[in-house]
Amino acid sequence: MITEKDVLSALSRVPGPDGQTPLPQSGAIAGVTTVGGKVYLSIAIDPAKSMAMEAMRRTAETVLKGLPGVSGVSVTLTSERPSGQAAAPAAPGPKAQAASRQTAIPGVKRIIAVASGKGGVGKSTTAANLALGLAALGWRVGVLDADIYGPSMPRLFGLRGKPETDGKVMHPMEAYGIKVMSIGFLVDEEVAMIWRGPMVQSALTQMMRDVAWGELDCLVVDMPPGTGDAQLTMAQTVPLAGAVIVSTPQDLALIDARRAVAMFKKVNIPILGVLENMSYFLCPHCGVRSDVFAHGGARHEAERLGVPFLGEVPLHMTIRENSDAGRPVVAVDPNGAHAAAYKSIAQGVMQSLEGGGTVRAFPKIVIE
Repeated sequence: MITEKDVLSALSRVPGPDGQTPLPQSGAIAGVTTVGGKVYLSIAIDPAKSMAMEAMRRTAETVLKGLPGVSGVSVTLTSERPSGQAAAPAAPGPKAQAASRQTAIPGVKRIIAVASGKGGVGKSTTAANLALGLAALGWRVGVLDADIYGPSMPRLFGLRGKPETDGKVMHPMEAYGIKVMSIGFLVDEEVAMIWRGPMVQSALTQMMRDVAWGELDCLVVDMPPGTGDAQLTMAQTVPLAGAVIVSTPQDLALIDARRAVAMFKKVNIPILGVLENMSYFLCPHCGVRSDVFAHGGARHEAERLGVPFLGEVPLHMTIRENSDAGRPVVAVDPNGAHAAAYKSIAQGVMQSLEGGGTVRAFPKIVIE
């Protein structure tokens, strides 16, 4: 198996940014990660010399591809300013930076992010069923699992194995008519992804750009919780059509949902809406309703922030059991009440994307 030591040894033949010092001794390597036969390398450079450094990047990539046991290589240039260096005058803000770096993914008409301010609110389950809801409404849909540290899509879609590759691009796996790509296909479930920011950016770029997505009406991106590297990478490298924010009703989740909304607004990404997950619980035995995490908080928060409210999804054992079994409820019970809730949300998202306007308030669906 390829190791970091093997990578650094091979790179000693590659001149660093000054054209003389071997790359490993140049201090420019920002990170090296090996996962199975794949190598991820990040090289820090002066942003003013990015064009001149492309030849170095290609040389490093070629050298690493020639190593025995290497099945894939991703070499990226990062341009973070060294600490202590003064900022250039009139530096562009996040919106200008995002606009200048965005490049569409060939064949993909729209890219939307499903995000949350914190973990544990059912964001990934929502992303999977939202994708299936959009597909049920006639769209060709793919899902990109951008949660590098906690990928869920392989389990949610019941997918195992590794994506096929032709040496240049990977082919997404498919389930229930949805194309799916996840770092979870490339590493074991029990492997901890101890990656720094540049490695996350590199992996996301490869899973977006080096995948044969084909023709898609929408690519749903399951974001990691929070407002970190993955969110900024997506916002600044691809033209996101909008973001869906998932929250539970209680105050602690809503506080973090506000941060997610604020982050996307700061980089000029439209908020397609907020939805309330685990909105209420109906006892399967007695039918009594319990507002375990309170109720209605996400609706009120959406109204306060001036963004659309997409609807409510209950806390229900059927959704949980099917998700754990790799059988998303929209796919296996398309005519059921739970699927209806997700399809209503999908309809709201579709309307906003197609019309480019504000989503109207959708009817409240109660599961009984």
